[in-house]
Amino acid sequence: MRIISLNLNGVRSATTKGFFQWMPKQNADVICVQELKAQAADMRPEMLQPDGYHGYFHYAEKKGYSGVGIYSRKKPDQVIEGLGIPDIDCEGRYIQADFGNLSVISLYLPSGSSGEERQSVKFSFMERFMPHLIALKKSGREVVICGDWNIAHKQIDLKNWRGNQKNSGFLPEERDWLTDLFNKVGFVDVFRCINLEEDQYTWWSNRGQAWAKNVGWRIDYHITTPGIAKLATSAAIYKDERFSDHAPLTIEYDYEF
Repeated sequence: MRIISLNLNGVRSATTKGFFQWMPKQNADVICVQELKAQAADMRPEMLQPDGYHGYFHYAEKKGYSGVGIYSRKKPDQVIEGLGIPDIDCEGRYIQADFGNLSVISLYLPSGSSGEERQSVKFSFMERFMPHLIALKKSGREVVICGDWNIAHKQIDLKNWRGNQKNSGFLPEERDWLTDLFNKVGFVDVFRCINLEEDQYTWWSNRGQAWAKNVGWRIDYHITTPGIAKLATSAAIYKDERFSDHAPLTIEYDYEF
């Protein structure tokens, strides 16, 4: 089973950059996308139902903002849009597709980089999301949560960690929250099970020459239950083409989809 995650930074923008020409060539079973920046009325047929895929989406109420989606070759048994928390769900941040005993989730955790107000929203999301994560872990299902978590977990996960210790995305509270998710709740950062190398990033600022110099952050993850994490066989960050300010993260699992 091959699963790809990508923050599109706008599905319409990614379309013009060739994402939907690239996507079918990857032979992925599921593709999780974030930051659609579109409503249903903005979505063209190739965005809604690419060749060979079913598409499912959770749009933000605000135009040109947030939104998540899942493309899958196989039709899910059920699709769950949102967490059932109105102020979170209006921002279009969570969609879950269930296939037998497997749940694949596309997640877009809020950013707090625009200021204190949005950082407070991010912390509130994290606090209220954790019980849901605990429930998923206890459900007995295999769970793969793909997406932009907007947190770099460890120093190895961003280039300029020293200068970002007081910045959103690398705050001690954020990093501790992820540590608790891994160490206490029992989820797994699958990429780091396979690749322990430095300079492995999935997002680059548009400022300066961050992309050219690989001054990036690893904020996009496959975070999974331990059972399916053990079945991961390869992980790759695709940088040959740019569809967004993020890079596609592909992980293969020895799992019958």
